[in-house]
Amino acid sequence: MPKVKNVEKKIWDIEGFSVRFRQNGKDVHGAKEGIPQYSYANAAKNDMTVNEWKQRRFAKCYSGYEVGILDGDGNEVPGQTKLGTVRDTYTEES
Repeated sequence: MPKVKNVEKKIWDIEGFSVRFRQNGKDVHGAKEGIPQYSYANAAKNDMTVNEWKQRRFAKCYSGYEVGILDGDGNEVPGQTKLGTVRDTYTEES
């Protein structure tokens, strides 16, 4: 089974945003092994919210873990934020 950092990279490759795995409220280090690979091949729709993505995609694959979705500046975004808005933070010119 892959390491957390590899799963985070796969989520980036598919979804177009960064995530941070947590367990019991603490960050899970990228070298931790033994979690399943992200199983989706296509990105979630832009109008899905962060909370919907967590419930519909993340929670199904990673019970026992929490996740934070990060914007382009590395800040965790609120649950009502649309995924399209999050993705746009990575493409905006500073």
